[in-house]
Amino acid sequence: MGASSDGPGAGHVPVLVDEVLENLVGSPQGTYIDATFGRGGHSCALLAKLSDSARVLGVDRDLDAVAAAGSITDSRLQVVHGRFGQLEKVIETAGLGLVDGILMDIGVSSPQLEVAERGFSFSNDGPLDMRMDQSQGETASAWIARAPEDEIVRVLRTHGEEKFARRIARAIVSHRPVESTKQLAEIVADALPAPARRKLSKHPATKTFQAIRIHINEEADELAAGLEQAFDALKPGGRLAVISFHSLEDRVVKRKFKAWSEPEPVPRRVPIKFADQKVLAHRIAGPLKAKPQELKHNPRARSAVLRILEKAGG
Repeated sequence: MGASSDGPGAGHVPVLVDEVLENLVGSPQGTYIDATFGRGGHSCALLAKLSDSARVLGVDRDLDAVAAAGSITDSRLQVVHGRFGQLEKVIETAGLGLVDGILMDIGVSSPQLEVAERGFSFSNDGPLDMRMDQSQGETASAWIARAPEDEIVRVLRTHGEEKFARRIARAIVSHRPVESTKQLAEIVADALPAPARRKLSKHPATKTFQAIRIHINEEADELAAGLEQAFDALKPGGRLAVISFHSLEDRVVKRKFKAWSEPEPVPRRVPIKFADQKVLAHRIAGPLKAKPQELKHNPRARSAVLRILEKAGG
């Protein structure tokens, strides 16, 4: 996971780096977690800003990302295999206590999109895999082969907000087995009415690919669990920064940040002043978006949204 955490040697640029560093780092001597290591772009930027006594733990569910970390030589950095929903266990295994800051960069990494064999993108034909962790779980093609039409409809509507979910699901079922990204993209495009296709600014299969990827990797559940575990792992005064890339993810982050940073509603007649009510956190910044200068060099940052929260008590 980590939509643009791609760094040194990979030919990719991590998004919103300046904004992350400005708002996440409180103590240069502290301990920080990059929960979506990717290719180390954000982690390396953190290390450049931190002192020699600081520590950075990188986490990624993609074994290719963990392997790529071997090219970064810095004794302050440790990179381990894990996902959002395992964050508490990963932190404990690494021997860390409460930490000063955590970054979560949600979504698909650039290397995942660009390697056809991973099956995330319809830009290059490849096997329909879509697993972020190729060591376990069901591939997209295997799920498509067994899923009832109604289940496919639910996934496309829930995770892709796809208006033509029923038409697409029916077409997928009638063309099974579906084993390549090109095949799936063509099925989806042909299933849409011609007037609808002409109105689209993106490829007709964009929402379908997003929805199936989110389902295969259980990303919604992982995000919900990861946010909770990340918040619990912060010191008082520690900060959580989350970068999301589409409205479904950002909506979850926004609601969770609001729940932590606003007092619970009380009946109108209860004699409690708003100022007297305790909150768990304070929103520091966001939504922050990439500036025009960054977009020139990294167009993929266009949809990135950054939100930062500080745990109360610091």
